Amino acid sequence: MKKDKPAVSTSTKPRRKRWTRDDTELTLLGLPAAIWYAVFCYLPMFGLIIAFKNFKITPGRGFLYSLFHSDWAGFDNFKFFLTSNTFTMLLRNTLLYNILFIVLNIVIPVTLAVLINQIYSRIASKAYQTMMFFPHFLSWVVVSYFVYAFLNPDKGLMNTIIQFFGGDKIMWYSQPKWWPLILTFMQVWKSMGYNMVVYLASITGIDSTLYEAATLDGATKWQQTKYITLPALKPIIVMMFILNVGHIFYSDFGLFYQVTQGVPNSLYNVASTFDTYVYQALQSNVTIGRTAAAGLFQAACCCATVLVANFIVSKIDEESAII
Repeated sequence: MKKDKPAVSTSTKPRRKRWTRDDTELTLLGLPAAIWYAVFCYLPMFGLIIAFKNFKITPGRGFLYSLFHSDWAGFDNFKFFLTSNTFTMLLRNTLLYNILFIVLNIVIPVTLAVLINQIYSRIASKAYQTMMFFPHFLSWVVVSYFVYAFLNPDKGLMNTIIQFFGGDKIMWYSQPKWWPLILTFMQVWKSMGYNMVVYLASITGIDSTLYEAATLDGATKWQQTKYITLPALKPIIVMMFILNVGHIFYSDFGLFYQVTQGVPNSLYNVASTFDTYVYQALQSNVTIGRTAAAGLFQAACCCATVLVANFIVSKIDEESAII
């Protein structure tokens, strides 16, 4: 009895794709960006070793020689930063300000984007967008001069108005109770236009036939916003939220340092953050290793928070996660 021959497989392995001219062009196109990231983003990460050393400059030697011949400190630099008297205050200010900024920079821009989208006049809509977007291009150094013109204790506009109505002038740069409100207002004022344009661009991409069908069914403007606009904006809102959470341990240095005129002692407890602490530490006798440890602590915490935020979002709505 003859045995049946095993069936010969007709499937063939896919051929390896050859390197084409398109691959070369795309590689050359992306090469400058890759080099930029390697030189300015990844190569400097070697300097993180400073956070674990008592870095001291050796006279007549270069940076690398001084780095490798400095004494190893282990986690002593981190211990100094985490156990300092100001750490709790810096953590409180940085987190609370950023949480407030994240909430306001979602609620206010989304509201403005929805309202501007309802304006029928194209000229008026563009004018409002331009006026709101303009502060984004101003440097905090320029803004700080305008703020000082308003809050100058002697000839500032605010004190002039207060005295005109019979009130007593306020020493703005000596009274810390006003500055949480001032800093919050300035941050929202400067970033509001950029965030609003991002959400407005997403609204303009929504299919107009959805609104037409809702209008035929008798839906009001609020119902159209609730059931069409906001659900369509949910992915971009979640993405912006996760990205902002990734910077929750960082602060806008220009806002807290420039607007307050260098964080004077009278405002230290309400305007100091991790970034201003690092800058002021570099200007004092604090060693570079300890300031590097503070910066590495910020980066590690931000990395953890963005991963946690993305994990929570993925459990609630997997399609809205960005990782």
